[in-house]
Amino acid sequence: MKLWRPDHAVVGPEVPTEADFAALNRIFSDAFTDRYRRDGLVGVRVPPLNMQIWRYALRDAGPGAMVWRDEDDQLVAFNIAHRSGLEGWMGPLAVRPDRQGLGLGKAVVQAAIEWLKEQGAGTIGLETMPRTVENIGFYSRIGFSPAHLTITLTGDAATNVRASRQRFLRLGEVPESEQTALLAACRDRLARSAPGCDYTREHELTHELGIGDTIVIEHGGVQGFALWHSAPLAEARPAEELRVLKLFADSADTFARLIVALEICAAKLRIRRVAIRCQTSYSGAYRQLIERGYRVRWTDLRMSLAGHPESIVPEGEVLFSNWEI
Repeated sequence: MKLWRPDHAVVGPEVPTEADFAALNRIFSDAFTDRYRRDGLVGVRVPPLNMQIWRYALRDAGPGAMVWRDEDDQLVAFNIAHRSGLEGWMGPLAVRPDRQGLGLGKAVVQAAIEWLKEQGAGTIGLETMPRTVENIGFYSRIGFSPAHLTITLTGDAATNVRASRQRFLRLGEVPESEQTALLAACRDRLARSAPGCDYTREHELTHELGIGDTIVIEHGGVQGFALWHSAPLAEARPAEELRVLKLFADSADTFARLIVALEICAAKLRIRRVAIRCQTSYSGAYRQLIERGYRVRWTDLRMSLAGHPESIVPEGEVLFSNWEI
């Protein structure tokens, strides 16, 4: 891979190891805190990530996880590029604050683009804060175009699941001999609506690391599924919410049943909230969440590289694919 290097002292990209976790966390916290400060959110301090979340992100990305080092062999930047079948996206990514504005950010993003193209990704995307016009302009100059918002909504699990008798399968409770077949059924059903998308690795890795699980709604075959994490995002924090990373539903009814099932899972784990990152192209699903009492907490702007758009499922179906860890 031939890459333009804006600074001869910067070496990379290289694949990080677990020995780099602490350095990744420092850059992550410092860079995003600095970004919020420049956006006027002076009192915000972004905490370091839970090490299990880093472990999930790097193992999910594999060779798509990239780091750059400075003249002292210290980490100066990183970009974590993920590929789920033909769906590719990048994040988180950051450049150490003292090396920003020198062209390294462009090289970091371009490296991930080239890797995803080499892997045959049909979709290449990322998310950024919609208020950060500097970032939007930066990504636009590289070839990304803004699409819809991803709105994070949260709902109170304990209040919503009283007296519920929703039936669903949970991967962690299915006999190990049947888990592979269940995930294959989820993959095959998704492929009919979003050809090339495959979240099997994310399902398996989540289960293996014990940071969450997958629920499945079946009736004569898979109707929908949701992959969620319950491990806290921030280091040394308790589990406060059950976060949905991937969700597919073949209808509004299946979507509603999945939401109830997610709330049941959260309540059983004594987690207060369910957090769902809803892509606003699915306006019906968004309205369902609002009508159920879910509250808007955060917004991200979804952007896709020219010629590599996001998958669109048939009318009436829902596909939430979280482009964040």
